Amino acid sequence: MKLSISQRLAAMFAVASFVMLAVLSVAMHGLLKRELGRHQDNELQARWQMYKPFVMRNDEASHWRITCAKFDNSLSENSGVKVWVLGEDARFRYGSSLNEAQLRTAGMQGFGQISVPDQEAPLKTFSGPVEGRGERPTVRLMVGIDSTPFVETLQSFTVGLIALTFVGALGAAALGYYIAGVGLRPVERLSGEAQALSPGHLSRRLQTDTLAPELSKLADSFNGALARLETAYQQLEAFNADVAHELRTPLGNLIGQTQVTLSRERSVTELKEALHSNLEDLERLRAIVNDMLFLARADRGERAPNRIEVSIAQEVAHAVEYLEFIFEEAGVRVRIEGDAQASIETSLFRRAVTNLLQNAVQHAPRGAEIVVFVLQQPGAIRVSVRNNGSGIAREHLSRLFDRFYRVDSSRSGSRENHGLGLAIVRAVATMHGGTVFAESENGATTIGFTVARA
Repeated sequence: MKLSISQRLAAMFAVASFVMLAVLSVAMHGLLKRELGRHQDNELQARWQMYKPFVMRNDEASHWRITCAKFDNSLSENSGVKVWVLGEDARFRYGSSLNEAQLRTAGMQGFGQISVPDQEAPLKTFSGPVEGRGERPTVRLMVGIDSTPFVETLQSFTVGLIALTFVGALGAAALGYYIAGVGLRPVERLSGEAQALSPGHLSRRLQTDTLAPELSKLADSFNGALARLETAYQQLEAFNADVAHELRTPLGNLIGQTQVTLSRERSVTELKEALHSNLEDLERLRAIVNDMLFLARADRGERAPNRIEVSIAQEVAHAVEYLEFIFEEAGVRVRIEGDAQASIETSLFRRAVTNLLQNAVQHAPRGAEIVVFVLQQPGAIRVSVRNNGSGIAREHLSRLFDRFYRVDSSRSGSRENHGLGLAIVRAVATMHGGTVFAESENGATTIGFTVARA
């Protein structure tokens, strides 16, 4: 099951808080344990110093009972304290008997401990010698303190720290979930705005004025995508309208010619003329369909196949030779400048050059000279066609290579021109890893494309 962002943030808050509280709890537990131990040590040393004069003032065995009475009287007020006086002379001993194991753990001098039956916590002890005097030999004075209150205090504190750690982690998770919910409210608002978008309202955009910088960048990127989608949608609508227009004219001609022909009896000659006229329109329809299929292949990222290393100027010359009768009829001259070697698919390259030359002829005045430039550039070969005419306004230059786009908004043109020529030039350039360009200045228009050098 996938967790929401709020749940993930709450879980991360809980884990982070648990780790932090656990580290603090361990540190506090260690600090308390050390302080409790130090407190026990100080109390043991203080009591040992307090009981030491009891032993030192008595140096006769006959008076040792008085010393024992003092010990009994003092210990009666402190049930958790034990005292032992150990030595070789039994006359100068005090306290309950201890076994060898207890004596070993208590140690001869310094701190130790003694395990007591029926008591979970051991007695913590402090031992030290008391020098002999008179009849009393050197004895060992040992003081013990019951560590049960210290152990219970440490255990209670440990339980409290554990409970605090888990409660703090759960509280941090709840608080983190709430904070995450508050922080993600702008995201929920953006989601609602995005769901409200529809094809009928492509101009709508996400509101970014009140968003945090991180979300604002995301919303700006999304708005940019919406703007590109709107542009593409508008281009698609325009493309559909242009396709319908281009297909409607030949289809209308076909239907009209056929209806007129069938309106009365026709001779064989008249029927042949009608069929020839229909054939021209059918050829135009086929050309449009073939060009659109070619553009669709280029849009799918297809690359030019069967490339060979050739002279670019020579391939341009072949295209000029193919259109020579059109140049003669239009009364224009064609000149080729420059040359370069490149790996190209010759049929596609000639098709692109032919489209550029046909476009130049249509807009060049009689007697003009069309110049084809072949220029070597770093990593590419630039092929451009320049003609002198009326020029093209700057606002049209960026759209010249769009499908069915014409500078003349009336869509007028010859039966052979259906507005896909320059779009095919761009497709050929793309299939050769190149780009297209268009420039117009002082009546001189230059349109061309580049192909990548192998």
